[in-house]
Parts: sequence; structure tokens; C-alpha cells
Amino acid sequence: MPITIPKTALCAALTAAALALTSCSGTAVSADPTDIDPEGEVEAREISWLLSRPADGGVITAMEQIAEEYAKDHPGFSLNLITTPDRPSYIQKYETLAAANKLPELFDTDATPFAQKLADQGRMLDIDLLLKDLGLADDYREAALNYQRFDDGSLHMVPFEFQLEFFWYNSALLERANVEVPKTLDDFPQLCRDLRAAGVTPIALDGQDQWPLERYLAYYPFRMAGPAYVQDLKNGEAKFADPAGRAAAEWLYDLGQAGCFQEDFSSTGYADAQGLFTSGKAAIYNIGTWELANLATDALDPAVRGSVDYFTLPTVDGAVTDDNAYVTPSGIGMAVNSQTYDPLVRDFLAYALERYPEMYASTGALSPTTNVETSIPENATDLYPKAVKQADEVGADSAMPWDTQLDPATNTRLQQELTLLVQGDIEPDEFIETMDNTLAENSDG
Repeated sequence: MPITIPKTALCAALTAAALALTSCSGTAVSADPTDIDPEGEVEAREISWLLSRPADGGVITAMEQIAEEYAKDHPGFSLNLITTPDRPSYIQKYETLAAANKLPELFDTDATPFAQKLADQGRMLDIDLLLKDLGLADDYREAALNYQRFDDGSLHMVPFEFQLEFFWYNSALLERANVEVPKTLDDFPQLCRDLRAAGVTPIALDGQDQWPLERYLAYYPFRMAGPAYVQDLKNGEAKFADPAGRAAAEWLYDLGQAGCFQEDFSSTGYADAQGLFTSGKAAIYNIGTWELANLATDALDPAVRGSVDYFTLPTVDGAVTDDNAYVTPSGIGMAVNSQTYDPLVRDFLAYALERYPEMYASTGALSPTTNVETSIPENATDLYPKAVKQADEVGADSAMPWDTQLDPATNTRLQQELTLLVQGDIEPDEFIETMDNTLAENSDG
């Protein structure tokens, strides 16, 4: 019977749903998320970071080194990295610990509805206040911080990366089809038909992971209605039947009808999609600067290296966002548990966040701050410094990835319907009706 189920068991059963946070938040929250400079001595101990990042990636490598440096002056300190690179498994672990009120001092999260509930409960430190108090706020790129913000503008996550998402293209393949780089999103369908007629696969897509296709859905609404559209969508203040949502559905359908993506795109994985482009079989590939080492160095096949370039997200007629605004993610953010925040956590973060940018940029990666220069590898092509320079020219608005904005149930259904839409198995009107019904079913109301 319900009254005999222990509270911890009930929470574990509900962790897949964000509503679990409301009813199963564990002990009462007593910490003040705005108390960013707590009184007391810095007493060394182990602190933990629950994270979802590549174990050999630049973020973890830099933070491990920083923790070792800090420990030299603080004997007894250590940073315990609880790593789960697989994102679905990580989310399950993260939500389970959150429901049981057992999150560690530091933990990774996107600005999801689930994380918003944690912040509303006062369980995540105010990062705006922390960065200002540490004198670091002005160092961060506005776009990097904005990517981490919740809909209300509050900031509760620290960015450790900065990426730009481009449309990489093979100029030789475009020349073969006698086509130019698209100036607007509406140019894509005809571009694809012309490339197909020339025997070229237009766009390489990782359809297996689904989020790349969801990026395409976000583009038209971002240009037409701005970043607020997806916020309104998830809050029940907008619908897919609205002009921006309808335009997106019709554009995706047109892309499918024009044969823009490779055959069997839905079963093509990340590596195979990239291989289609780097081998010269596909003309366009939409991916971020985390792939600079593969696309802008001599690691790229010499047969295509001289033909590769990139363009940024095209606009639409009547666009409300600037040309220099597109998908500029700063990755999954790091939140600070306000319930375990103490002088040691503050002192370590002060040291780490000051030290991190230079160390990270030395690996050839784009820092989320503007106070360091990215080291260009010796084997880089001209595209590498071009992309790095582009980071200083982006707008403050960013096209948010919808997979981090919508609730899991809605997002799962959206990805399923998107594939059907592009394959031509359903019409735009059917897609719109299904998704608006899904939004209504999964709303908090």
C-alpha cells in the first residue's frame, strides 16, 4: 500500500520524472544559494564531482592537474571524479542522487526543466554571484554564460567549454553541382536536389543519435522567432501549430523530400556520418568545433583537405536574430551543491576557475573566457585559426539545442516523429498535431 512505501524507495521509483524533485527532495534545504562566501576555516578533505565528460578529454585532464596543484598547498585535499561518459546512464544516476538528496559537492547538468526544479528549491549555488565575488565574471564570454542560464535568466552552472557549430562543406563537390553556399535556409532543398542530380550526397547526418536532426528543427524557429520560442514551447505558451513551429516542420519535410540526407540516415552513427564527409562522399556536415582536430588539421584526408571550408547558420527572410547568432554551446555545465558548499569548496573553485582557462586553451580548445588565447596546433590548416577568431565575433543569442530544453518524454516522442517526418512517412500537419498533443499530455498542468 502507498502509505507503507519508504520515502527513499518512492523517490527511486520516480527519479526518471522531474516531478520527483517536488515530492522527494529529502531533508529540508537549509543552505542559502546566495551565500557565496561562507564563514569558517578552509579544512582540506575530499570533495566529489559527478560528471559526464570524456575521461581523456580536455576538461577532466585540466581539472585533474589543477586539483593536484591545489592539494600541494592543502594536504588532505583530493578531487574525486565520479565519471559516467554515457549521457543516458549519467542522467539516471544524477536524477537518482538528486531525488535521494545525495548529490555531491559538484555535479554536471544542462539547463533542463529537471535542473530548474533543483534551482527553485535552492539546491544550486548562484553562479552569477560567485563569479562576481571572485572577480571572474567579466572574463567569461556572454554567449558561454547565456547558454547555461535558465529561462528566468538566473545562472547556476559554470561553463568549462565553448563551441561553435558550423556547416562544414566540400567546395569541390559544390562546384561539381554548380551550386553555391546557401544564403538562406530556404535555399537548402534546391541545393540538395542539385547535388543529388550531380551524384553527390548532399548532407551527412548522424541520425542514429537523433540530436543532430533535432538541431535542424531548431534552426528555422531560432531565425524566425528567436530563442524564446523553445522556452515558450516547453512552458505551454507556444505550439508547433504557431508560425515558427509550422515553418520548421514544413522545412524539415522539404529537406526530406529533396533527399538532403544520406540513404538510411536514421541508422547512421556519429563516426560513419563524419566519415561520409571526410571521405569526400557528402558535400555538407553540420558539427561543432569540438571536431577541429579532425576537420582543420593534417589529420584530414589530403584528397579533401584543400576543399573543406565552413559557413555559419543561414538566415531567413524577416529573421529576428543576427547573422552572427547560431548554435554556440558551452557544453554541460557544472553546478555547485548549495547544501554542501563550505569554505573549502569556495577556495578550491576560486583557484580552479582562475587557473583553468589558460590550461584548457593550451590544448587547442576554445575557452569559455576571453582572457586567454587558444593554442593553434602546428599541424593546423587555415581553418583552425579562422574558427578560433570566429569565437570572438559571435552574438549573445544562441540557438539552444532542443534536446536539453524539452522534458524527456516530449523529447523522445519528438525525435521519433522527426525521423518519420523527414522520411516522408508523415505529413507536416500530422507531425504538428502529434507534437502539440504530446506537449499538452506532458505539461505540468
